[in-house]
Amino acid sequence: MPELPEVETTRRGIAAQVIGCRIVQVLVRQSALRWPVPDLPLHLAEQRIEAIGRRGKYLLFTFADGTMLIHLGMSGSLRLVPVGTPAMTHDHVEWQLDNGWTLRFNDPRRFGAVLWTDAPVEEHPLIRHLGPEPLSAAFNADYLRAVTRDRSAAIKTVLMDSRVVVGVGNIYANEALFRAGIHPARAARRIGWIRQQHLVGSIRHVLAEAIAAGGTTLRDFVGSDGRPGYFAQQLSVYGRVQAPCRQCATPIRQFRQAQRSSYFCPRCQR
Repeated sequence: MPELPEVETTRRGIAAQVIGCRIVQVLVRQSALRWPVPDLPLHLAEQRIEAIGRRGKYLLFTFADGTMLIHLGMSGSLRLVPVGTPAMTHDHVEWQLDNGWTLRFNDPRRFGAVLWTDAPVEEHPLIRHLGPEPLSAAFNADYLRAVTRDRSAAIKTVLMDSRVVVGVGNIYANEALFRAGIHPARAARRIGWIRQQHLVGSIRHVLAEAIAAGGTTLRDFVGSDGRPGYFAQQLSVYGRVQAPCRQCATPIRQFRQAQRSSYFCPRCQR
């Protein structure tokens, strides 16, 4: 599933090509995504893309009259192709631009979403309850201490709660906890401020490195240019069960936690 680094990689990959462009035509080939696709031709015809932002895993396309939200779901991708390029299977929505390019949303599993709002986007039901961005100044050790002080839930579960912090999915939660030396099952309230400070730094570094590498390709994620992400080559614990720890050579272990796989080094993480 595309996580924050993959979504940010997509945003950066398309922004320079599409910001300022006028939408010539919108084609909706399949409207039955996670939620029904709205009447995009009505909203977007002849409008210009003013900006492309990101909130958590949502891409936010700003127009004069509103905002288009795109979520990549489990298998979605946005790609730029020359106008006239034959459509691929699962190319559900496309936006033809006045610069000779077409932006296409491809989603084999159809768990993604393309939505529209003419209200302030921060008030949208999918956005308004989200926690701070993990790369922002608002996410720091003082904040993490405040929201975990009374939480007996496992720290990995807390980190993956988008109401606490957005975009720290399973892959990057595992990796950040390894770097911070914290066991994924440790109760959140039992982590001291100094270790929380280290954890915040680890989350920032892991996400920044993943963005620089173009994300992590585990199944079918590709960037806007059709290329995979390469952060998978740098993973320390995720998906490496029984492989030697890169720090101490102890075999990496795995267990199920809140319906997800957790990976850790029994020597390096406490």
